[in-house]
Amino acid sequence: MAAVLAADVAGYNRLMSVDELGTLEGLKTVRGQVVDPAIARHNGRTVKTTGDGMLVEFAVDDITCAMAIQDEMEVRNKGSHRGISFRIGINIGDVIIDGVTYSAMASTSHRHLH
Repeated sequence: MAAVLAADVAGYNRLMSVDELGTLEGLKTVRGQVVDPAIARHNGRTVKTTGDGMLVEFAVDDITCAMAIQDEMEVRNKGSHRGISFRIGINIGDVIIDGVTYSAMASTSHRHLH
């Protein structure tokens, strides 16, 4: 059993249409300063990234990692109408890896933290 955290940037297309370079630079900064360090602190392993999205595998610290990311983003975005925020879902189950597909089967829990 493992937990798979799936996250993407809420309103990514809108942010890109307003300021493509600023959005890309902001996302890069947030990944480097908030997201990746939180994943490492909570013993996660990034399985895949896709532009504004990511899949991360955890043995135990999935929810605390998601909460740490959301709490830090709330502080960073205070007073900003164009801040980056993440939609995060967590699925717990048996992990199956068959070359390209990475999925959690036998789902027992799902949370959307925002």
